[in-house]
Amino acid sequence: MPTIVNLREMRVNQHGIIKTIGAQGELGRRIRDMGLVPGTEIIVIGRAPLKDPVALRLKGFTLTLRNSEADFITVELPDNDLV
Repeated sequence: MPTIVNLREMRVNQHGIIKTIGAQGELGRRIRDMGLVPGTEIIVIGRAPLKDPVALRLKGFTLTLRNSEADFITVELPDNDLV
């Protein structure tokens, strides 16, 4: 059974597929405009020393998100890549 986690909980080098974007309004639109939409495969490629922001790789580019934004994104982890 797939594991669903919050993007903030993912470790560096962990892969997943975006399941939901919980943000509404302007923040939700901004997150989706950055390419973070359900079905998108992502990998966490790094974190700042204080764990915020998080750097992601998706669709051939690198994106950084604040943890306050990452809290609205749920991700499905493959069975072999659990938290």
